[in-house]
Amino acid sequence: MQTRSEQTRQALVRATAELIAEGRVHDAGLVNICRRAGVSRGALYHHFSSTTELTAAVYDQARGWLVALMDEAFEVSPTDAPERFFVALGAAMRTEKTVRAGIQLAADGTDARPSLRDELLALVHQRVVEAYEESIVPSAQDLADLTVVVAAGIESLGHADPGWWEVKASQRLWEMLRPLFSAARGRRA
Repeated sequence: MQTRSEQTRQALVRATAELIAEGRVHDAGLVNICRRAGVSRGALYHHFSSTTELTAAVYDQARGWLVALMDEAFEVSPTDAPERFFVALGAAMRTEKTVRAGIQLAADGTDARPSLRDELLALVHQRVVEAYEESIVPSAQDLADLTVVVAAGIESLGHADPGWWEVKASQRLWEMLRPLFSAARGRRA
């Protein structure tokens, strides 16, 4: 059971994430955050020294969530790991405002580069290269680049059309990509 202080802190993080996910980083100003969270300015400053520190907390939560999704996707068989990651990313983008907001943020809580999106795509690239490093054609680098392009597309296109975050969209894309990844895995064996 969370203490009242923990509940207030989480309400502030959730309110900030909602404002960013529904609009822009700049929409998460002091007044809007406090109003959305139903707390006073004093409560915000009791938990965070600034709104930037608060948006950094959104980044931290989103990063933890996305890294866990990636770890889970790649922990079993790497052959279908990109599909598992695409499906998990789409679901998180569709249902979790903290992820949708955090992916826009840098570690310092600003909307500067590199953002969590940049970091996530680099991590996905690294994971695919590691999983397919002995593949020749397509090379592990090519497969990793393709995975990054598809993950970035799912993330970006879903902001305009949330249908891209649906499981069916990820599965449809993976059906087209599976032969490339399977062929590369087969050559490793």
